[in-house]
Amino acid sequence: MFIPSLDLADTNQASLYSSLSFFGSVILQNGNVDQIKSLINQTGSTLYWAYANSVEEAVQLWDIGVLKVIFSLDTYQAAQSELADIGQERIAVVAPSIANLDSVKASTFIIQNAKDLEAVSAFAKKTKSCLLGHGGEKTTVVQLENVTIEAIAEYQTHQLDVIVPASRLTVKVDDDKSGKLNIAEAFLATAKTDRPDGLYTTMVVDEFNKALGLVYSSKESVAESIRLGQGVYQSRNRGLWHKGLTSGATQTLKHIDYDCDGDALRFVVEQHGAGFCHLNTRTCFGHDSGITALEKTLKDRKSNAPAGSYTARLFNDPKLLRAKILEEAEELCDATDKEEIAWEAADLIYFALAKCVSAGVSLADIEKNLNKKARKVTRRPGNAKPKYEEKKEEPVAAVQPEDNSTGRIEMMKYNLNEISGQQRNRLLLRPIIDSTEIINRVTPIMQKVRQGGDKAILDFTRQFDRVELESHTIKAPFDPALMELDPLTKKAIDQAYDNIFKFHDAQLDRETLVVETMPGVTCSRFTRPIERVGLYVPGGTAVLPSTALMLGIPAKVAGCREIVMATPPRPDGSVVPEVLYVAHKVGASHVVKAGGAQAVAAMAYGTETIPKVDKIFGPGNQYVTAAKMVAQNDTASLVAIDMPAGPSEVLVIADMTSNPSYVAADLLSQAEHGADSQVVLLAVDLTPEHLKAIEDQVHEQAVVLPRCDIIRKSIPHSYTLSMKTLEEAMQFSNDYAPEHLILHIEDAAHVLPQVDNAGSVFVGPYSPESFGDYASGTNHTLPTYGYSRMYSGVNTNGFVKHITSQECTAEGMDLLGDTVMRLAEIEGLGAHRNAVAVRIADLRK
Repeated sequence: MFIPSLDLADTNQASLYSSLSFFGSVILQNGNVDQIKSLINQTGSTLYWAYANSVEEAVQLWDIGVLKVIFSLDTYQAAQSELADIGQERIAVVAPSIANLDSVKASTFIIQNAKDLEAVSAFAKKTKSCLLGHGGEKTTVVQLENVTIEAIAEYQTHQLDVIVPASRLTVKVDDDKSGKLNIAEAFLATAKTDRPDGLYTTMVVDEFNKALGLVYSSKESVAESIRLGQGVYQSRNRGLWHKGLTSGATQTLKHIDYDCDGDALRFVVEQHGAGFCHLNTRTCFGHDSGITALEKTLKDRKSNAPAGSYTARLFNDPKLLRAKILEEAEELCDATDKEEIAWEAADLIYFALAKCVSAGVSLADIEKNLNKKARKVTRRPGNAKPKYEEKKEEPVAAVQPEDNSTGRIEMMKYNLNEISGQQRNRLLLRPIIDSTEIINRVTPIMQKVRQGGDKAILDFTRQFDRVELESHTIKAPFDPALMELDPLTKKAIDQAYDNIFKFHDAQLDRETLVVETMPGVTCSRFTRPIERVGLYVPGGTAVLPSTALMLGIPAKVAGCREIVMATPPRPDGSVVPEVLYVAHKVGASHVVKAGGAQAVAAMAYGTETIPKVDKIFGPGNQYVTAAKMVAQNDTASLVAIDMPAGPSEVLVIADMTSNPSYVAADLLSQAEHGADSQVVLLAVDLTPEHLKAIEDQVHEQAVVLPRCDIIRKSIPHSYTLSMKTLEEAMQFSNDYAPEHLILHIEDAAHVLPQVDNAGSVFVGPYSPESFGDYASGTNHTLPTYGYSRMYSGVNTNGFVKHITSQECTAEGMDLLGDTVMRLAEIEGLGAHRNAVAVRIADLRK
């Protein structure tokens, strides 16, 4: 490989600064620290090598971003002990010959006199065989008096790289008169290709080494790319291909190298426009993902955010953006478990990147600075700025430092008379859920279960739940020892079971509907249970027998022949005994110890030990919801689902007769479900004192609840909307279409006729949402996200299908036949008409 050498004292070489920065190893000569720092800032490269006459100078060079410092052998030997803590990959040593180099701990050896080629080659091969501690190989570089392209290739066969002074290099093609070497030819002198057309396989990646696509290169295309500083490749059919010349999706060249075997080139580029692929995706392997996709999304939002929207405010209000960054940083610092830390870190990265995009800072700019920081060898003391340091209290001091996590918990406040119609409509919206990425993650899991069956279920349980199972299915009858409960718990479950069963049993249509639509024509409708149903019960570390009751009882009432229940296993591989007890009571045939998309797939497609079901019910996280949607849309599964799902939500309507303590408790009962829970209070003609009493209760009750940390996240993005009349409140509620509607108003029962859209309604001060969640009798699996406009909650009718029949006598045929034949004629369906005509002909002979 060729190693370019730039003389910073020679101004004639300045024209090559940009072109040579594309390469991984460039030696800098005759430059001081400031000059080299300026060059690094100018080109953005942190791959330079530079000479140092002392350790002090070397540290300065490393700290400004130099990759490798070159010491003379004498300087290195004198400072060897001071360099003991510096990685070998950061050190190169230049020596007249290979003598006395065996004990030198460096990654690169520069030999000034290589006349004894056999000895130098043997040294290089021996050195190359010793890998560096952090990976990579040691290299030997030689200085030659007269460098040619042939010499570079020849010395490579001896495991030797060759220094080429920049004064001998040019970006011009066919510049034979000057005696200079074209940079592309020098670079490719040691590259290999086995293609008959001599082209080089080339991987194109972005600044983060994410593959954009596979292309081919030639000496001509590489030379043109270096000359222009752009992505230029070789089309096998059309010659030189200047990427983006017609589409606008151009590329700025950042780096060129090839792999360890020298048979594949890599172009690192900054991709512009729609993307690399002709399908207008960023990569030829589909849409982008991760942090680069987020950057693109934020850039698009900055340009296209509607005026007044939250996104527009983020980019135009520095104080708001600063507050969000500080808020998310604090929440990340307070996070403890792995999932919460990942969640909060993602939030912080989002807002930090929003700050960067608003200031015109790109991810490439950030990475450039990270590379500089990675090159530094001087370490800071590590102390935080004084205002961020925790002050340690003296033992005698009784007052503890203020804990920011104990700040007031309160909802946002609006007044219907003070907001525009557009603002009212925005209050009706839920957070946008983009399920595309989640579905892309879920679909491969489901396909693997469909193809791999039981083995795939066990593999995914091991991967996601970290539980090693011998068998993932428990078949009825269930072992009583696995369902042992304390008497109080058993009594509570039995009481809830009785109430829920009674209400759902009353819903079942047992009578056949029979209607004689005209003389001799009788129509009927009757119900039949869905034969096989799958019930998803979230769990694992949680105990959720209530969901098992809400799904299992209507299935039992409906008479479903086979009930399959799926729930994640506990860390010891067992099923929560409360859930297994409910499975026993409702007559489940199988309990599948699996969660997530794999459990949904098992029930949708069936496995060797898990029956395929016809319909899947039950709540779950975003992956379960996405899996249900994928299953329903896959004709291979032939499975239905109960309803779409979103974050849990409650809307409370309160007037002056309401008890502030009760109202606050009902708001908090939903706020504790998750950080994305939606909580709305409609305050009907409340005095400021009454509203403040509710707000005070929200804070006072929340701070003593075990899930206060979650409430601190959900309540701040929830809101109170004040209005004058109950009619306004009911109109807003119907437009919002809540999952749970709670009426803390005078004579609440008389308002039920005005409720058009809601999953379930809780009437009056003694009807908390918790009753519906557990034991009053109604079902707690309800439509969220505004779907109560068109969906019902889970009920007995969801577990049955209605079949219609009709029976016509000769009289009915004679009376209705002409009507049917005429309608069939109008629609041009002759066979339909004929089916009636042949009978009419017999009757009217």
